[in-house]
Amino acid sequence: MHEMSIAEGVLQLIEEAASRDGFTHVRTIWVEIGRLSGVEPEALAFCFDAVTRGSIAEGAAFEIVAVPGRGLCYECGRETELEAVYDACRHCGAVPVQVTGGTEMRVKELEVD
Repeated sequence: MHEMSIAEGVLQLIEEAASRDGFTHVRTIWVEIGRLSGVEPEALAFCFDAVTRGSIAEGAAFEIVAVPGRGLCYECGRETELEAVYDACRHCGAVPVQVTGGTEMRVKELEVD
């Protein structure tokens, strides 16, 4: 389950930010997760809850911001939404489509005390 190591990495980012910016508690964290990132949002939320016990982020609300998959069709040149990396273009049905978005995962925002 790679979501556990991702959750640990997110906590490390929070702790580094707390050290740098001087906050002592995290109320809410917003995380963008791309549809094509390979990260299971519910599993990540579960793992985040587990790894933050006893930390400055314990009990923080974990808000997931879904980022849709996007691609550029080589055939028709239009941008298209993708549910999976190897989806066909929704406009003309051609494959392959160059993935242009939805692979990212990042901490977007923190609400802190």
